[in-house]
Amino acid sequence: MSTVALITARGLFGRRRVLLLLPLPLLLVGLAAMCRSYDLDPGQWGQSVIVGLGFAVVLPVIALIVGTGVLGSEVDDGTLVHILTKPLPRRDIILAKYFVAVVATAVTTAVPLFLTGLLAGSASLGAALAAAAVVGALAYSALFLLLSLVTRRPVLLGLVYILIWEGLLSRWVSGTRVLSIEQYVITIADKIHATPMLTANVSLTTAAVMSALFVLGCTVIAINRLGSFSLAGETS
Repeated sequence: MSTVALITARGLFGRRRVLLLLPLPLLLVGLAAMCRSYDLDPGQWGQSVIVGLGFAVVLPVIALIVGTGVLGSEVDDGTLVHILTKPLPRRDIILAKYFVAVVATAVTTAVPLFLTGLLAGSASLGAALAAAAVVGALAYSALFLLLSLVTRRPVLLGLVYILIWEGLLSRWVSGTRVLSIEQYVITIADKIHATPMLTANVSLTTAAVMSALFVLGCTVIAINRLGSFSLAGETS
C-alpha cells in the first residue's frame, strides 16, 4: 500500500498538472492580503473571498484536479493494467490513492484558507476554515476518485457537480443542499467559529453524517468498481 501511495505521489507531483494547484491558493491569499492592506472591514469582503472563492472554487477545483489525477491518468493510458497484475488487494490500491489525494488537497487548501481566515479575523477563524477544508478534502476526494473509475469524463462531470449542483441548485433550491459538500464545509467552519461571514444552510448533524456517507460510500463503490476491471483494462 505504501509503495502504491509513493508511486502515486511521484506521478502526481511529477506532472505539469501540479502547477495547476498553485494559482488558485495564491489568488485567494493575495485577495485577502490586498483587502487587509487597504484596511477594509472583513465584513465587506470576508464572505466573498472565503465562501465565494475559497469554499466554492479553490477547495472543489483543487480536489477535482487531484482526485481525478491520482487514478484517471492510469485508466486513460492503460498503466492501470500493470498495477492490477500485482498481488495487491483492490482495497489497498484505492485506499493508497485516496490517501494521496486527501493529503495533497488538504495541504493545498487548508493552508491558504487558514491564512485567509487569519487576515479576515483571527487565528481561531483560520483554524476553523482549515479544519473545514480537511473535511471537504475527504469528501471531495472520495467523490472525484470514484468519478475517475465510472466515467471517461470525470473532470467534466466533476465540473457539472461543482458549477451546476453546488454553484446554482444548492443556492436556490433548498432540498439540494443536503447533497452539497460545499454546504457541509460552510456549516462545519461556522460551528467551529461562528461569524457573520459564514451562513450555515444545513445542520451540523447533516453535515457530519453526509460527509461520512460521501467518504465511505464513494470509497466502497470505488473499490468494487476497481475489482470489476479485467486485465484488458475494461470492466466486466
